[in-house]
Amino acid sequence: MDKSLRTPVIAGNWKMNLTPAAAKALIEEVKPLVADAGCGVVFCVPYVDIAAAAEAAAGSNIKIGAQNVHWESKGAYTGEISAEMLQAVGAEYAVIGHSERRQFFGETDVTVNLRVKAALAAGLKVILCNGELLEQRQQGITMEVVRYQTKINLAGVSASALANVIIAYEPVWAIGTGLTATPEQANEVCKGIRQLLAELYDADTAAKAVIQYGGSMNAANAADLLAQYDIDGGLIGGASLKAKDFAAIVAAASA
Repeated sequence: MDKSLRTPVIAGNWKMNLTPAAAKALIEEVKPLVADAGCGVVFCVPYVDIAAAAEAAAGSNIKIGAQNVHWESKGAYTGEISAEMLQAVGAEYAVIGHSERRQFFGETDVTVNLRVKAALAAGLKVILCNGELLEQRQQGITMEVVRYQTKINLAGVSASALANVIIAYEPVWAIGTGLTATPEQANEVCKGIRQLLAELYDADTAAKAVIQYGGSMNAANAADLLAQYDIDGGLIGGASLKAKDFAAIVAAASA
């Protein structure tokens, strides 16, 4: 498999941070720093920031995404946002299945799958998250967990639709903790995901799939992680709120 078949993507997940005004200010600061990036650049922002972020990013190479999406296009789902609503305010991507959604808000692999299919059907690109808990890694069942998640999350997703899916491997124990999988540990799981995609689809589809690492990637460790063969970018948390740190990660992915 040839890594040149894949363009890495660095996506910032702002989580529950920044007002619309602050969002615009950060994007204006980041734009000149990433203008010559050799990778995809995405900011996934709170719902209330999407329109302001899209306006600030207009004409640049920065794309804007949401942090979740509902599986129905409309209806009695208080507090939820549909794919069509996201597109109407400028979102092109949606993060789906983040561990914080699973941990705090009852997200399951089945509902993740529903959201993935709805987002793809509406024309959004998807950043699909999966990853194991600390006790699961300690029990030696990391790949079993990640394979299980991925199979259910992608059920009913065709090979052609998978071209619009980025898989973000995020070991739960390394999200927001400052802990990071070693480059070798991260690559081992990303490689395992790619092997599963070859089983579910075919070798060519797997070779072209973009697989990110998302466990506390930052400016200091990005280059070593991104040098790994099966890691094609990162889903960045805290570092995406700091213009220079985020730009450094983008530069590492562009090298």
